[in-house]
Amino acid sequence: MNANTSRQSPAEWEEGAQLFDRTTRDLPADRHRFHKERMMAQIHELQQQDERTAPAKNRRFRLPRPAIVLPAMAAAVAAAVVAGVVTSGNGGGVEAGGGVATGPALTTQVGAATTKGVPQLLDQISLAAAEGDHPTVKPGQYIYIESKTADSFLKSVDDKTTLAGHALHRRQMWKSPDGTKGWLIDPAVNDSPEGETLSLPDEQGNTPKANLNGPSYDYLAKLTTDPDALLAKIYKETKGQGNSPDQEAFTTIGDLLGESYPPADLYPALFKAAAKIPGVVVVDDAVDAVGRRGVAVARLDETSGEREEWIFDRKSHVFLGERSVQVKRNTGVEALIKPGTVTFTSAILNRAVVDDIKQTPSRSQAG
Repeated sequence: MNANTSRQSPAEWEEGAQLFDRTTRDLPADRHRFHKERMMAQIHELQQQDERTAPAKNRRFRLPRPAIVLPAMAAAVAAAVVAGVVTSGNGGGVEAGGGVATGPALTTQVGAATTKGVPQLLDQISLAAAEGDHPTVKPGQYIYIESKTADSFLKSVDDKTTLAGHALHRRQMWKSPDGTKGWLIDPAVNDSPEGETLSLPDEQGNTPKANLNGPSYDYLAKLTTDPDALLAKIYKETKGQGNSPDQEAFTTIGDLLGESYPPADLYPALFKAAAKIPGVVVVDDAVDAVGRRGVAVARLDETSGEREEWIFDRKSHVFLGERSVQVKRNTGVEALIKPGTVTFTSAILNRAVVDDIKQTPSRSQAG
């Protein structure tokens, strides 16, 4: 996409920004911030290249996938940023309302990956998922998920782009099974300790329909549990998204493992479906956001050079969290994201069914 060829009216810019905000506010904010900052830096670089090149040439613009954001939403934001609506003069407007400290980028040793043992590991994980305690969510109840997250991101201030990181912080989310009611406490989204509502309709009167990229528990309960049919549905409904069909399918399943609550029958089916995606590997040593070591099921995005890792306890095979690690060197502004950079990391600390919004579970309810 040429930075000079995608222009919108002010009303369209405003609509694009609102679409992004209302689609992503109930999802891991750090990941969205990382992608938004990266996108801003890329567009800035494209604009500089266009200024230096006469006549201007069409250039390939790769938009990194913001987790659980539909392509139309991401495109709207891209256009808004190109047009100058989303600015970074204060170090990134997305930080302005947050209470998360910034500092150095997160780094790690890039663990060795192998295809050996992938089916066996995913089979063990699937069996553990099937045997785990997984209560059904009833109408009037809420899914509670507590996690800790941190990230690294490209930060653009005026004409300078640097790599920075957001500190590890606690995130609490409540969602009704139909997805229409909820609450979020996350200092990266709202610095009020009380948090903010996720209930629908939103401020613009919209009630988005649940889908694979924005699922409710009720939506997930209706999905097929046949691994082949499930994977086929994922490929079909995410067609055209991400950097490749295989990577998008892997990422979609990973998003469902993180901040959602797949029903008991669907949970093991997701792992069986993941085993059928080409390019899936095992990373024998991976660490989640709070330092718990485990084994990871992972896949490398050949376009971005970033490896997405789902981390499991080595003995119980319980899902611990996920992280994205830069594995390959990049060019241009993304060369700042060196191999070993952890662009996103999370740890699931508590996942349970509770009887009221903003209620925290007892030890016996914790999952």
